[in-house]
Amino acid sequence: MTIRLETPQDYREVENLTREAFWNKYRPGCMEHYVLHCYRSRPEFVKELDYVVEEAGKIVAHIMYSHAQITGDNGRTVPILIFGPVSVLPEEQGKGYGSQLIRHTLDLAEKMGCGAVAITGDPGYYHRFGFVSGSRLGVYYDGVSRGEEAPFFMVKELKDGFLRDITGVYKDPEGYFLEDAAVDAFDADFPPKEKKKQPGQLA
Repeated sequence: MTIRLETPQDYREVENLTREAFWNKYRPGCMEHYVLHCYRSRPEFVKELDYVVEEAGKIVAHIMYSHAQITGDNGRTVPILIFGPVSVLPEEQGKGYGSQLIRHTLDLAEKMGCGAVAITGDPGYYHRFGFVSGSRLGVYYDGVSRGEEAPFFMVKELKDGFLRDITGVYKDPEGYFLEDAAVDAFDADFPPKEKKKQPGQLA
């Protein structure tokens, strides 16, 4: 197994991997592969943390990071990172590729001087990496009342006490939100797959 930076030659393979990993997971079809495609040219994209896992010459997993920020109640903005999508080929899931990729890149992010990282996802999975509910650190997800639990939004301090004096709101970078028509147009260049409405989807 090799963990290495993504190269331009990998782009199409990684986009297809991401599509396979997320197809019908959170919505009929998916948009994560198009988010990745667009993000590579956005200023928020962190090229130094754009990593893949390669096994026997085949890319089996990928992770993407982007710059984000917390807007404090006092008006102060605090730079952080967010990662995702994290993609593992369906037939390769459960083998630890995603975990190793996350741990490897979090270590690199810490060495780069990042103070904290956010993630939206399954708390049952991400708590093992030291992520806690954002509200425990005084950071709240935009659009969710502070009196309402948002277990899907988690934060991990890479520097102890980095968020100690911060109370504020986190909002996903604009590039995470795309028009359905643009997603469908991009997806038309990939092999046909059936969109299905399934239990547990968010949309």
